[in-house]
Amino acid sequence: MSMGLLDLALLKNFAVVARTGSISLASLQIGRTQSALSMQMRRLEDQVGQALLHRIGSGVRLTAAGEKLLGHAEALLARHDEILTEMSGTTLKGSISLGCPEDYSIAFLPDLLKGFCAQHPDVELRMVCAPTSELRPLLHRRQIDMALVSLSDPENGDVIRHERFVWVANSMEPDILDQASLPLALSAPITLDYRAACDAMEAVGRRYRVAFASNSLAGLIAIARSGHAISVLTRSAVPPDLHIVSAGLPPLPTIGIALEFAEPRPSSAARALGDHIRAVLPTLQRSDPHSDHAAKGPRFRRM
Repeated sequence: MSMGLLDLALLKNFAVVARTGSISLASLQIGRTQSALSMQMRRLEDQVGQALLHRIGSGVRLTAAGEKLLGHAEALLARHDEILTEMSGTTLKGSISLGCPEDYSIAFLPDLLKGFCAQHPDVELRMVCAPTSELRPLLHRRQIDMALVSLSDPENGDVIRHERFVWVANSMEPDILDQASLPLALSAPITLDYRAACDAMEAVGRRYRVAFASNSLAGLIAIARSGHAISVLTRSAVPPDLHIVSAGLPPLPTIGIALEFAEPRPSSAARALGDHIRAVLPTLQRSDPHSDHAAKGPRFRRM
C-alpha cells in the first residue's frame, strides 16, 4: 500500500483519544462529535494501513501499531509546535496536562501557575488531581503529560522539594492519646501517609487501629476536627485550626516531591512548565503562625 502524507490534525486527535482511552471523552476535549472523531480515526487507520485501536466496552485501547504510531505522533507534534514557536517569535503555544496530588495542588499550584500562565498565556493547562499511585499509570498510558509525585526516598536525586509527615489532631494533647488502641484516620493503604503511619506505630510497638478511612483530604481533616481520630498530613497541608501532635507519638518520615514526564522528549510547553516548577517549587515558603504546633497552609491533600 502506498502511504500518503499524514494529517497533523488527525495525529493530534489520535493522541487525545490514546490519552483518554475513550472516543466520547476525547470528543468533548476536541470539540467534535463522537461519530466525526470515529471517522477521523478510521481515516488515519486507512492512511497507515493498520488497525490502531481496539474497541473495548465503552472505551478504546491502542494496538501494537497504535502504540508505535503514538510515540511518533507525539514527537512530531512536539517538533511542529517548537518550529512554529521559533519561527514566529511568539510565546509558547500548546496544551499541557499536569497531574498532582490534592494537597500539592492546593499548597503550591496557585503560586506555581500564576507566574507561568502570565508568561505563557497561550498555553492551555489541564489539571488532574490524584494520589501518586494513580498518577503513575496515567503517565505510563500517556493520559497526562507530566506530574508532581511523592517519593518515599527524600534523598532521591530527582527530588525538588522535601515535605514532612506530621500527626494532626484538634488539640496538641488530644484525649484519645490515652486510649489503649489509638484511632487513626488514614487514606488508602497504597498511599505513603498510610504506610508511614503504620510503620511508625509498629516500630515502637504502639497499638493502633485505622478507625476511619477517607479518599479525600477534606474527609481526613473533618475527622481530625471531630476529635475522634488522629490523622497524618504533610506539614504544608495542615489547616490553621488543627494542631501538630508530637508528644507521645513516634516521629514520621520526610518524603520528596519530584516531577515526572510521560515522554522522554516532552513538548516545548511541557519542558517550559517543568523548568518553571523546578525553579519555583523549592523557593515557596509556608506560613507557620503556631510555630511547631500548627502550620497554617493549604486545606486539602492526598499523597
